Amino acid sequence: MPGAPQLSASPRRQRLQLWKPLRRILLTLPVLWVVVSVVFLLIHLVPGDPIVQMLGEGATASDISALRHAYGLDAPLAQQYTRYWHGILHGDLGQSLRLHDSVTHLILQRYPYTLALTIAALLIGVATAIPAGIWSALHRNRWQDRTLGVVSLVGLSFPNFALGPILVLIFSIQLGWLPVSGAGTGSTTSFLLHLVLPAITLGLGLAAILTRMVRTAMLEELNQDYIRTARAKGLPESTVVYRHALRNALIPVLTVIGLQFGSLLAGAIVTETIFSWPGIGRLTLSAISNRDYALVQGCILAVGLTYVVVNLLTDIAYTVANPRMRGQ
Repeated sequence: MPGAPQLSASPRRQRLQLWKPLRRILLTLPVLWVVVSVVFLLIHLVPGDPIVQMLGEGATASDISALRHAYGLDAPLAQQYTRYWHGILHGDLGQSLRLHDSVTHLILQRYPYTLALTIAALLIGVATAIPAGIWSALHRNRWQDRTLGVVSLVGLSFPNFALGPILVLIFSIQLGWLPVSGAGTGSTTSFLLHLVLPAITLGLGLAAILTRMVRTAMLEELNQDYIRTARAKGLPESTVVYRHALRNALIPVLTVIGLQFGSLLAGAIVTETIFSWPGIGRLTLSAISNRDYALVQGCILAVGLTYVVVNLLTDIAYTVANPRMRGQ
């Protein structure tokens, strides 16, 4: 029958579309294994003993030996490594040496704060960059384009650790509009007010990068033949720019957003420290300084899993922005 091949092709295409995200997750798992393994080895090779740091220099040798045995730090490194991955496979990330709490509980407490900060910074960056990039592309080589180019260059050159204190001096100390630090307690309004300055500090750098990216992508799309055809048909300029050009220009922009999400997580360590934001970045920095083995490894694993999820969401966003990519 001539229609039989077409009927069998559709289920096959559906299976391929289901396999694609699963394959990318499976390809990312070895990367997670390498990252966590390298962190495990590096933190154990750093000179010093976390047990001595915990008990102090006046601790007796028997106390140090007993506590080291209690946490399993007297075992060979290979055995500690095997035991750690055995715990991960059973949902146990271990116990914090300094905070005397499970690593899973500590991460679940802090992770939502970092996720809220990162998403807020991402929204600020995207909401600022897309209109600015489009405006710059539509006014190519004019004063608007040059002005936005200078502003973007300043944003790229200004680090978080310098921008954060300046924002605090202006909006918290001088104007008194926003709180200085912390995450706020008691209400959603208080939380959002405390979130504003850290999110702006983290998001402006992303906005500068994305503005230049959107401008470049839009200029390339606006010179395509299909844009000239759409204009020749008499379509409104807003339809040509936002419905046709922008939709195709978003593909490389989404790639940059997915990559920059990791930079936001890395930058959150500095930003959270400046604003005393109780997120996983600040927790990681404290764990590294105290050589809290299990907590450092757990935080890195949480960040690595976030990368996996973000990459998967970026692939989904591709198909939403451009349906032609669904079969690729």
